[in-house]
Amino acid sequence: MFTGNMMSPKRASIWVLFWVLSAIGFSWLLFYYYDRQHQLEFLTCYVIEWSLSLDNLFVFLMIFEAFGVDAHKQLRVLHWGIIGAMVLRMIFIMLGVTLVKMFEPILYLFGAFLIFSAYKMAFRNKGEKEVGDNIMVRLVRKRFPVTKNFVGDAFFVRRQGLTLATPMLLVLVAIESSDVIFAVDSIPAAFAITRKPFIIYSANIFAILGLRSLYFLLAHADRMFRYLKYGVSIVLAFVGFKMLAGHYVHVDQYLSLGVVVFCLAGSIIASSLFGRECDGPS
Repeated sequence: MFTGNMMSPKRASIWVLFWVLSAIGFSWLLFYYYDRQHQLEFLTCYVIEWSLSLDNLFVFLMIFEAFGVDAHKQLRVLHWGIIGAMVLRMIFIMLGVTLVKMFEPILYLFGAFLIFSAYKMAFRNKGEKEVGDNIMVRLVRKRFPVTKNFVGDAFFVRRQGLTLATPMLLVLVAIESSDVIFAVDSIPAAFAITRKPFIIYSANIFAILGLRSLYFLLAHADRMFRYLKYGVSIVLAFVGFKMLAGHYVHVDQYLSLGVVVFCLAGSIIASSLFGRECDGPS
């Protein structure tokens, strides 16, 4: 599956490093123009969004496998998927800010939802997700007749006066709808760190911009992230409890950032050390 025009591991690693360093550089601009608190809030939100993006990319892998998408077409879908994600995240963040301003106790609902999401993430099985046939994909199939095969990189084609969708459109819809599901987790998690829309959105943007190169790095090294879901689930549980106890217990921002980094780094290190040992005949 991962052949042809796929980004090489070296090139993918360079681009991943570039976007991570860009985010760190942006955090220092926040420190220079604002203060340390803005910098820490951005870095904590960024690490959370980045870790959730990692988990989302495994779903992208399954979607591409389900539709049989080659490497060249994956690049095009990811390009448009990233643009769509930027727009959708902005809408979710503005909606979240409005809801919190109108009814602040909704933060307790966000916290409880994050804890539930953490439980689901830790104990789910890959086979539980029908990634290639979600409700949005079915709606598109009902709205448009779909060609049997891909037609180059096109999302639509005209044949005999009719507009037909191609499997490329179904793949894009599946990608975007999966990102919406993950945004439902990531945006409430960011509200546990800060209420500043600019900080939340900029953290999302920097995490999203590195998605394409990060995806191709994952495609080469998926065993490195075998236990990532457990680290991410602990992070979600932590920010969920932080949100629930926010009015009673103050959690220092340095501690929040430390817990998030420790959980994610620990899960990646564990995957690197023990992931390959767990690969055996099924």
